Parts: sequence; C-alpha cells; structure tokens
Amino acid sequence: MPYPPEPWHLRGRMHVSLWLVPAAELPPHPQGLTAPPLTIAGRVPVGTAWVSYEPGGVLTYRELLAARLVRERGRPRATITEIWVDSEASRDGGRELWGIPKDLAGLTIDPPELSATGIARALLRAGPRLPGRWPVGLRVLQMLHGHPRTTGVRGSAALRLGRITWADAPKIGYLAGRRPLFSITLDDFDVRFGSR
Repeated sequence: MPYPPEPWHLRGRMHVSLWLVPAAELPPHPQGLTAPPLTIAGRVPVGTAWVSYEPGGVLTYRELLAARLVRERGRPRATITEIWVDSEASRDGGRELWGIPKDLAGLTIDPPELSATGIARALLRAGPRLPGRWPVGLRVLQMLHGHPRTTGVRGSAALRLGRITWADAPKIGYLAGRRPLFSITLDDFDVRFGSR
C-alpha cells in the first residue's frame, strides 16, 4: 500500500510516559545524528508512547515509540530512536519522508493492556480527564538521506491523567527496572505531521 504525501493529518489516542535515563546508559543516536542530548543532572528526558491512529486521519494503525530530547542549535528537539508500527504504509512513509526508523511489529492497544510482540508490555490505569482541549506541538529531528531533517507536529488533544506500569521492554533495554516520572493520555488528538 502506498503512503500518503506529507503532511499527514492524524487522529486517535496516545498514552505517553516520561522517563529520565542516565545519559551514559543510552545507546548512541541512530543514523549518525550528531545533536547532543539535552541533559538534566546527567539524565536525558525520554518519552515513550503507545498510539492508536483512528479513522478520520490519513492512515489507521498502531504504534509504539521511544524518543529522547536533543539540542539543535540550542533548541530542544525530539529524536525518535525506536519505533514499531503495524502498517507497511506508515513504515515506508515514515522512513522515506522524514527518516523515522520504523519497523513492523504486532501491536495491541486495548486498555488496560498495551503490548508489542517481543518488544514491550504495559498496563494502563486511566485517571481523570482534564477540562478543555490542549495544544500539542513539537519538532522532530531525524537524519534523512544523510542530512538532518526537522519536522513540525501541531494540533490539539483532550488530556487524561493516568498511570502506565511497564511489565517488561526487552527491545528498549535502557528502561529495564525503571519507572516513568508520569504518564498522560492524549484523548481524541488531532494533529498534522509534516511541513508541506
């Protein structure tokens, strides 16, 4: 299946956790990216997300990702270091449009159960929903054809507090034995990924 051109308009639900991981325990950046990690007392903020992209966007699929914060000319950027999807169109589009290193995996995002076959398992306990809708925005920095490529993500979502307990993550080993600082769900998110 061919992938759609950018920008991708995407809708769905995302369960996000934030971690602080010692910089010395993180593997090197993928694909030769040279932007230094953003550190806080020797630790790097790492985000993980279980995502269900739902009807209303250009593609429907499921995804698990890990991203870390880096500095590009002094500005914070997110770099996706590990990511798995259950859609060939998403995999191919992510790699060819933005340099996102997507691989295929079987994923189940059916709260409270979250799983990616052979990669990670977690349990979600949903908490209260916050009033209103909140802006969502970040810039993603990846290597594309040997050059850094920054891509904007903009949109909005309803927010719900919660807790995600990771049972194991054999393919994201630097999270082993750690607990996230906090977790939050972006309900009914509506975002645009890409700059054209």
